[in-house]
Amino acid sequence: MASMLQVITDDKKSMRGHQRVPSGSREFKELTKRDAQTQLAHELEGLLATTVDDETKRSVEQEFQGFKRLFERFLLDKDSTISWDRIQKLPENAVRDHSTLKEPASEQLHAMLNKLVVVKLNGGLGTSMGCHGPKSVIPVRSELTFLDLTVQQIEYLNKKYQVDVPLVLMNSFNTDADTQKIVRKYRGLQVKIYTFNQSCYPRINKESLMPIARNCDVENDIDAWYPPGHGDFYESFKNSGLLKKFLEEGREYVFISNIDNLGATVDLSIADLLLHTDEKSPEFVMEVTDKTRADVKGGTLIQYENKLRLLEIAQVPKEHVEDFKSVKTFKFFNTNNLWVKLSAIDRVLSENSMNIEIIVNNKSLDNGLNVIQLETAVGAAMKSFEGGIGINVPRRRFLPVKKTSDLLLVMSNLYSLQNGSLVMNPERMFLTTPLVKLGDNHFAKVKEFLARFANSPNIIELDHLTVSGDVTFGRGVVLKGTVIIIANHGDRIDIPAGAVLENKIVSGNLRILDH
Repeated sequence: MASMLQVITDDKKSMRGHQRVPSGSREFKELTKRDAQTQLAHELEGLLATTVDDETKRSVEQEFQGFKRLFERFLLDKDSTISWDRIQKLPENAVRDHSTLKEPASEQLHAMLNKLVVVKLNGGLGTSMGCHGPKSVIPVRSELTFLDLTVQQIEYLNKKYQVDVPLVLMNSFNTDADTQKIVRKYRGLQVKIYTFNQSCYPRINKESLMPIARNCDVENDIDAWYPPGHGDFYESFKNSGLLKKFLEEGREYVFISNIDNLGATVDLSIADLLLHTDEKSPEFVMEVTDKTRADVKGGTLIQYENKLRLLEIAQVPKEHVEDFKSVKTFKFFNTNNLWVKLSAIDRVLSENSMNIEIIVNNKSLDNGLNVIQLETAVGAAMKSFEGGIGINVPRRRFLPVKKTSDLLLVMSNLYSLQNGSLVMNPERMFLTTPLVKLGDNHFAKVKEFLARFANSPNIIELDHLTVSGDVTFGRGVVLKGTVIIIANHGDRIDIPAGAVLENKIVSGNLRILDH
């Protein structure tokens, strides 16, 4: 089979020739990038030759096509930053308020939900929280994992409305094997589970801009490969055959969200807007929520070149970063809960008009080698679709668990569990969740975090909690208002069982002060 990767022959000496030029030189960088495009094709051909069979070769070749396009766009360096003065005011109705959406009529629900596919982004590992394997298998509530809760939600939906909403997991090569073992236990439930893998791309040497992988045996050289961010969803979804399958079944929309966002359940009002509307339904919907000072780095919606699009902090010129973080200027941020029309995904990919900004992720490997990963974000595809809108949703739809401070919230009496969904305790007087900051040295890993709490404290009336140092909590502790607990180096603070701390500072010498 003729290779789809075209090798553009060129004099390799040219690359060797200007490696002697100082690396800080702009001319050197430009020449190196031009050479890199030629050399990359050659390197990928070499890697492709190491595949063990024809089926693997075809799959890898398909992925390398995507990587090659990504690499070429990276070299061109287009659209990585925006011109600040060209940002336009958001048009009226660009962001609709969730409270204005209507509940669908009960007789519509069956037909409506059968047009829906639910996708969970399941490519991440739990390493940042000290756990092995996929993040989705960390227990978060009543010994149930993210995956357990997700499956419960979809099964409840299917049973209640007598529908067949499929659950699709986008895994990475890091999470696929473990996930496949776990999903077997759900076989007897009323939910069809499909999986597919996002692409596996080679990491690039930061200096030479060449892949560091020597062969396609990913398992035996895992540091040489990476999953290229959730923006890879569209292409991988199509390559898997699932996009075609669901279109043939008459499905119309896919609801995409991170598996660690426990608030990202199927919203019937949004589904109704898309699937039962007199107007032309939007091809792309992004759920946003009100920005607080804790969310200043989150991506936001802007109008740019007459299109609604996602603006990430990495695209902002340095002199405007503080403007970007302003809660007054940019009121919303992206929850990464997205609703996208399946036929539109097929059209955009067929036309090759998908345009997603590249995120250059710098990494340093254990052997000291500096590499870069070229990644994309799933929400950044918004500008490639027609009629995109934002929907300002309540904060309850954004409950991500990125750190143990988030775990403290979802495990607490702030929420109850109903059919796999977390529901805010009605005793909480505010719709916002408390701001919790736990010190990295003693609380960052799940095992250490759990060992420091005899049980979850009562935080119904908590506004702000900061804990730093060697601190433990007894059973039945109540935290209210603003509580700050700081154990200095060498000190230890044990909050006794039954203690009630309201607007208090507890310092290293155990003095309790009004705050």
